Amino acid sequence: MKTYQIRILPTAQKELASLPGAIQKRIGKKIDSFQENPRPPGARMLKEQRNGFYRLRVGDYRILYEIKSETLLVVVIKVGHRRDVYRGF
Repeated sequence: MKTYQIRILPTAQKELASLPGAIQKRIGKKIDSFQENPRPPGARMLKEQRNGFYRLRVGDYRILYEIKSETLLVVVIKVGHRRDVYRGF
């Protein structure tokens, strides 16, 4: 089985750190699970100009990330509440 590396951009780290502790843990577990399966059930590819980018729901929060299959890398780009996370993306 392939194991993916996970890279969290500094902006996404700040966004994650600003969330409540319980939410941080839930999102952290999901991000860690990307090592084994970067396309878990519920992950959706973003449409139109955002090919290669995915989003995963965690309650009212979203993880936006990119999968680079050729290098086995998952890059977490944004983490936030569903009403805010797509702004400026």
